[in-house]
Amino acid sequence: MAKVITRFPPSPTGYFHIGNARTALFNYLFTKNQGGEMLLRFEDTDKERSKPEYEKDIIEGMEWLGILHDNKSIPRQSERSEVYKEHLQKLIDSDKAYVSKEEVGRRPEGSSGQSLQTASARRDEVIRFRNPNIKINFDDLVRGEVKFDTTDLGDFVLAKSLDEPVYHLTVVIDDNEMGVTHVIRGEDHISNTPRQILIQEALGFSRPIYAHLPLILGPDRSKLGSRHGAVSVKDYKKDYLSEALVNYLALLGWNPGTDKEIFTIDELITEFSLEKVQKGGAIFNIEKLDWVNKQHLAKLSDEEFSEKAAGNIPGELRNYENFEKILPLIRERVSKFSEIKTLFGKGEFDFYLREPDVDVEKVVWKDESKKETKETLIEIMKLIENLDDFSHDSIKSAVQPFADEKGRGSVLHPMRFSLTDKDKSPDPFTIASIIGRENTIKRLNKAIKTLSE
Repeated sequence: MAKVITRFPPSPTGYFHIGNARTALFNYLFTKNQGGEMLLRFEDTDKERSKPEYEKDIIEGMEWLGILHDNKSIPRQSERSEVYKEHLQKLIDSDKAYVSKEEVGRRPEGSSGQSLQTASARRDEVIRFRNPNIKINFDDLVRGEVKFDTTDLGDFVLAKSLDEPVYHLTVVIDDNEMGVTHVIRGEDHISNTPRQILIQEALGFSRPIYAHLPLILGPDRSKLGSRHGAVSVKDYKKDYLSEALVNYLALLGWNPGTDKEIFTIDELITEFSLEKVQKGGAIFNIEKLDWVNKQHLAKLSDEEFSEKAAGNIPGELRNYENFEKILPLIRERVSKFSEIKTLFGKGEFDFYLREPDVDVEKVVWKDESKKETKETLIEIMKLIENLDDFSHDSIKSAVQPFADEKGRGSVLHPMRFSLTDKDKSPDPFTIASIIGRENTIKRLNKAIKTLSE
């Protein structure tokens, strides 16, 4: 079999879109699974909207995701006008295309509301394909056999002039010259395929194998757009691991046929096949992405997590003397990096950084008296103040028998509230081991004094 060559040909008219990223990823996974090459090219014939910053964003987004192209240099359609012109002339010379003079409506100045029928007009030349009006069918690796009657297409436009070819012509020429064997793209391009096959046959080009991917849909099942939230890859960089986003995008329209959901990119390459791509649209679910990201976060060491989350950890928290001790607790609480700032803003970490107030009503366990709670805290303090090792396990070993005897809630509840003044927090043994012996004793004494007033 010939070497598999695929292409990813974005138009640099906007930032790298999640939908484009998924298309690039599927091309990459299939290509590497087959031991082939994936080529990148920029379809930048829209001179007004194509910008270098969009090209840069696409390249950086692909690199961040680990979707690496195999080009030595990246071709641009804007630099290939002579190539298109040569093929266009061949089609005209062989009577497979022709120049057509057509009336184009022009609105006189100051008549923006005037209809085209009453506006003045000019005659412009366009180049049209001479449609042989045949039936076409092709085997799509995702959708199976697809049939078209090209009669409905009429003599479609190939170019506005010899120097202005349209997409259908340029893409066919580019794919042929790059040796593309497989065209893997979104299903919104499926209606373009019959035109492109007609052009291929007219130029004597071989037909690539097609695979049209299901679209990514928003929760309302419409095509994913800005109304559904962030849709550019760059918007996910600060919040998610690249390997998590790749993992999630792979699951949008593809299923390995097992219950496995967490993959590295190398595992995806090994297992990927276009035959397992579904026909129906895939719903983009941010909650599922968060879950996938959390699974990948769990694989990181504390040092790796701290480094990748650096931009989302407030300075006050990072500068805390026992930051490395609370880092594992932070990791347990978040699915994405921005949640660290959110939790910090809600005061979820305040009890580590500063001594909390003591609310007598909260410290006291259920129907117990202030005196009983005070005596409980005094006993806890006696059990832990002289421990040689002030670690979680050591503190627990000292206090747990007392809690088992008197009642877990009766002992652990006032201990936790004395240390945190929070309805929800890690267990008191963890808190005490993090804030240290001196702060633990200080906070217990403060609660005891408050209960004595």
